[in-house]
Amino acid sequence: MRAIASFAVLVFHVAAETATSLREGFAGALLARGDVAVPIFFALSGLLLYRPYALHALRGGPPVRVRAYLWRRAVRILPAYWLVVVTAMLLWSRDHVSEAWTWIQLLLLGQNYDLTPWWYALGPKGLVQMWSLSVEAAFYLLLPLIAAGLAAFARRGGDDVRRRAHRLLTGVGAVGAVSLPWTVLTYYPEHRPYLNIWPPRSAIFFAAGMAMAVVVAWIQADPDEDSPARRFRRAVEGSPGSWLLVGALAYAVAASPVTGTRFFGVDGLWSGVFEIVLYTVVAVCLLVPATLPPPGDSPLRRVLGNRVMGFLGRVSYGVFLWQFVAIHLWYDFTGQRPFTGGFLLNLVPITALTLLLAVLTHRYVERPALRLNRLVR
Repeated sequence: MRAIASFAVLVFHVAAETATSLREGFAGALLARGDVAVPIFFALSGLLLYRPYALHALRGGPPVRVRAYLWRRAVRILPAYWLVVVTAMLLWSRDHVSEAWTWIQLLLLGQNYDLTPWWYALGPKGLVQMWSLSVEAAFYLLLPLIAAGLAAFARRGGDDVRRRAHRLLTGVGAVGAVSLPWTVLTYYPEHRPYLNIWPPRSAIFFAAGMAMAVVVAWIQADPDEDSPARRFRRAVEGSPGSWLLVGALAYAVAASPVTGTRFFGVDGLWSGVFEIVLYTVVAVCLLVPATLPPPGDSPLRRVLGNRVMGFLGRVSYGVFLWQFVAIHLWYDFTGQRPFTGGFLLNLVPITALTLLLAVLTHRYVERPALRLNRLVR
């Protein structure tokens, strides 16, 4: 799923750079909503990172060690990210390399909160997509506090696993519900577009993954075959295609004008509400059958679990990090201007360059950095 999401974001950005996603027609409309991959990433983080917290809340046992958890997150994302920041700044923003505050913001992923930045749009050239990594980092920092609050709420349900799971799901729902009033706040009493890249707007996506984490933990903690969680798993295993179909339909609706003007951001309250709801449906409908796949050698397992997808998943973080550097390097090399060029003729070399940089970064930066996990246990 990481591989699918990372390459979907790449396709979305190339379609935007070539203006393909701005053209009339069905294909342009579909390409214009490739940013749905970002909610998929957020939901994945909610699922994978909250799962041990949910399991501890349901059945007890050793708690998650917060210090080790935060260290692992930092080691996982920062070294490769710092390399891309330095590269992009030296290539295209040399006028600002002597500004200490710029480096502090970028290296610590605080650029989303600068209301009067010197850069245009969401970040300096080559780093535009990093707004979502800033949101991810905020979730990493807040998750231990959120998990502690949810666990305390769940314990008030007594020792029964089912009651605790119900309370956890209720609490997770409350976390996700923050996105709706936040969307209203973005437009009233005045339009403040910068609030769209602050963490509360994306709470619904993380909460969707966290809800799936509760279900997975519930299955592990409750041996009763008639529990709601196990019945849900059997329903998903019996019809994964139904989830994928609903997700495809939600994506098609999201590609319509109901979510607002293509590519240029969310341009109204109702389009903003429709976007976060539909994107959540897409993310959930993709992740649920992937999380609870049919047993045996099913087509879904063969598609998501083969060696190629495994390899692309391992280097997907680098694909996310390097894609705008690759886009701008290719456009500089070919002399093309922004919002020009053929989609496929640019997508192939840009993908090849991005993948090359991602593989090298995984081999020489990400994997060596992970050895630092031994310093904190």
